[in-house]
Amino acid sequence: MTFENLGLVEPIQKALKAEGYVTPTPIQAQAIPHLLEGRDLLGCAQTGTGKTAAFAIPILQNIYTARTEQRGIKALILTPTRELAIQIDESFAAYGKYTRISHTVIFGGVSQNAQTNALRRGVDVLIATPGRLLDLMNQGFVRLDSIQFFVLDEADRMLDMGFVHDVKKVIAKIPAKRQTLFFSATMPPEIVKLSDSLLTNPVKVEVTPVSSTAEKIEQSLFYVEKRDKKHLLNHILENKSIETALVFTRTKHGADRVVKDLNKEGITAEAIHGNKSQNARQRALTNFKTRKTRVLVATDIAARGIDIDELTHVFNYELPNIPETYVHRIGRTGRAGADGKAISFCEREERPYLKDIQKLIGKTIPVIDEHPFVNATPVPTSSEVYSSRPKSGSSGNSASFKKKWNNNGRPNNNGNRSSDRPQRDSSQSTAMPSRFSRY
Repeated sequence: MTFENLGLVEPIQKALKAEGYVTPTPIQAQAIPHLLEGRDLLGCAQTGTGKTAAFAIPILQNIYTARTEQRGIKALILTPTRELAIQIDESFAAYGKYTRISHTVIFGGVSQNAQTNALRRGVDVLIATPGRLLDLMNQGFVRLDSIQFFVLDEADRMLDMGFVHDVKKVIAKIPAKRQTLFFSATMPPEIVKLSDSLLTNPVKVEVTPVSSTAEKIEQSLFYVEKRDKKHLLNHILENKSIETALVFTRTKHGADRVVKDLNKEGITAEAIHGNKSQNARQRALTNFKTRKTRVLVATDIAARGIDIDELTHVFNYELPNIPETYVHRIGRTGRAGADGKAISFCEREERPYLKDIQKLIGKTIPVIDEHPFVNATPVPTSSEVYSSRPKSGSSGNSASFKKKWNNNGRPNNNGNRSSDRPQRDSSQSTAMPSRFSRY
């Protein structure tokens, strides 16, 4: 199947050809025909599957073919982050460039003047984050009583970020007679319940198993002490074939610290997180896309809002404590069928996170143990610790237990911290092993 087989109008076909689109991705091929017929849709699709085009194209077509002089916002796309909102707006601009359908994007963190000016001129399609949308609604700049198409994108992330009440406030202002589209990377029970309350006889499109990782992404795991992570990252980035890399941390402070460490090593890096101004975030994204910056360091708030063409490497500098977040993070690479590499660092305290991640994705992540900062000391499982403890009233195993494990269930190194990992010989070559160089 090609886009020419989907019955799209000539202006949209022309735009898709200009973008180099020939064959729709699975979710596009499954969703677009139903959406053109006006059906509600529940789409379970991980990031990088082409779902933005799956809803943007039919919305543009339906507005174009039913063109009227009636003013008012006809389509509302609600999304959790500013970065994702901007990128969706860019997609509408690309696919609708020959349709004369107006669109704009609104989000917080910047002055509202440019946004309200666009709203005054009138728009057909509005892409928005919940907070700024409600703010402008309360100020009287936005009316939703003419909405015909409503998209809740990244629905599970919206709930994770605490926007559920804001989402419900927005939905209460939308006409009951509308076409509703639900897109989510995962389908936990809460999402199913919310979708049931909003969708009418929906078509369900599921292009990958829930919480699976894209097959094209090559995953690997490095056991390393926390203090050595910065050295390991720098060591891997000595491989100049890694032209760009996206690095994830759990905290804003951690992201800034990684940037500082990389810059000290002469590696250009910038951070993107909630404490950065919108202008700073957009500047960092632009520098990364144009390859002025080699490494972009991000927190999970931006995990689903970054869409970089030909991004080959994603690093989990810190493993996420929510296993689904791992899927979202590594979904930044290997997009739309391309190859990608996801490299994860795991320190001792992160072993439980790793266990949850591997349980979720249904596979064991291959371990790379040929690097200078290997953490080779095993961490006992709870069953190992308790099976090693002396039984009540017994003293026979007490000495051996104390010798093997300390009271915190960690290996007993007799106070010698350096024994946590093998020492590097000063004569050891810093050249990357052949097996390691593929990264």
